[in-house]
Amino acid sequence: MIDTLTPLTENQRAIQNMARDFARSELAPHAGRWDREERGDPAITARLGALGFLGMMLPESVGGLNLDTLSYLLALEEIAAADASTAVTMSVHNSLPTRMLLNFGSPAQQQAYLPRMATGELLGAFALSEPEAGSDASALRTQAVRDGDFWVLNGTKAWVTNGNCADVILAMARTDTADARRGSRGISAFIITPDLPGFRVGKKEQKMGLRASPTVQLAFDGMRVPADRLLGAEGLGFVYAMQSLEAGRLGIAAQAVGIARAAVEATIAYTRERQQFGKPLTAFQAVEFKLADMATRLHGARAMLHATAAAKDRGEPAGAHAAMCKLMASEAAMWITTQAIQLFGGYGYVTDYPVERLFRDAKITEIYEGTSEIQRIVIGRALASA
Repeated sequence: MIDTLTPLTENQRAIQNMARDFARSELAPHAGRWDREERGDPAITARLGALGFLGMMLPESVGGLNLDTLSYLLALEEIAAADASTAVTMSVHNSLPTRMLLNFGSPAQQQAYLPRMATGELLGAFALSEPEAGSDASALRTQAVRDGDFWVLNGTKAWVTNGNCADVILAMARTDTADARRGSRGISAFIITPDLPGFRVGKKEQKMGLRASPTVQLAFDGMRVPADRLLGAEGLGFVYAMQSLEAGRLGIAAQAVGIARAAVEATIAYTRERQQFGKPLTAFQAVEFKLADMATRLHGARAMLHATAAAKDRGEPAGAHAAMCKLMASEAAMWITTQAIQLFGGYGYVTDYPVERLFRDAKITEIYEGTSEIQRIVIGRALASA
């Protein structure tokens, strides 16, 4: 079940095997406990960094591995199949904060943060959404006002993955004024660190899934940010974020594939062993058909993801296809984990088996990095303008 149909290079296969071994030995045995306790192991971030998983696509000049997109997604699927909470840490770090610094940061900013982010010494996070600005992210209200050599930020950020343990946070704030709003072109990006005066971690969310991954609010109360922490040009922060979402959506698609794969593998193993009416569940055609549909949706989502990664690595535009990947993989994961619960019966509804955790973890993949509805808007607009 775990093999891809995409031909892999020797290096890609080695990366996949390394990620699989790490996930099975150091994540899978603890994932259930981390979920119950709603906390992960901080040492895992250091292990991810030591193995190179936090700088996979960064150039060697800043300590990265300079790998292709497919290699990254192969590793991410393996991590997600063992523990989706660890996978989202890896995905967020590798996509928005590091990519935005690499693509839009000054040389000084890149050297200040990326080498240590590549090794896991510094963990990255991204803060765009707000309590009243979710899918309509450009409606954010956090305000930044220039004060000499500083920007003073006031506002609240919501649903920030790793916000209470991140060392480098790429945060969006308005730099236009109340009497001259410029919409999305009035939003700038800032490099935030927790040591800044006025930075405060707010409410930690109690979540249905990904319980071992902290999601918090961040409050900026007159937070003074040095002027050289402005990323790129003033007013282009939202543009930078949207351009970086392509990698984020592929990462969430890989996470969804990993969750779905774990559910399929667990269900196959269970239905082979579970006896009803004197024979294993796999002897019943109704069960075989359901397994066939689960495996087909899984392989379809993975095939689209890998094809899109290959196109991206060839330098081809992949924005709409990244949205398709995220849409298809997340909805497949939700459907597959639902079927897994059904085939496990009562055992699927209790915590003795992992499928109930996989079911809870799958749901968020339809929501963050753009809901399924937002993905359909992206895809539809691309089709209409083609």
